[in-house]
Amino acid sequence: MVQYLDLPLDLSFAALSDATRRGIIERLGRGAASITSLADQFQMTLTGMKKHIQVLERAGLVVTWKVGRVRTCTLGNRGLSAEAAWIETHRKLFEARFDALDDIISEMKQEGGDDSAR
Repeated sequence: MVQYLDLPLDLSFAALSDATRRGIIERLGRGAASITSLADQFQMTLTGMKKHIQVLERAGLVVTWKVGRVRTCTLGNRGLSAEAAWIETHRKLFEARFDALDDIISEMKQEGGDDSAR
């Protein structure tokens, strides 16, 4: 089996596959937040939140910086345009296939209607 490797997309979709990480992205869309405040907001341990943030950082979706003892997070600059483009391309492909299937089903119904009239 051929395996496709598109590391940025793979990392993004893996990061976004988790509801908590999607929630973090949504929260950071409203402004920067410390890892501690995010952990409190999502009712999880600091260690658990750090792991989620690391996944988001690896995907380039979140950037963090440390000032003193506080690590602050914000959305990364890269956005989700590549992911949106991939989804749109595949949405069009699925729509085309479903349209073709609809055409086949319509033809079969018409042919079935002709047979029943005989």
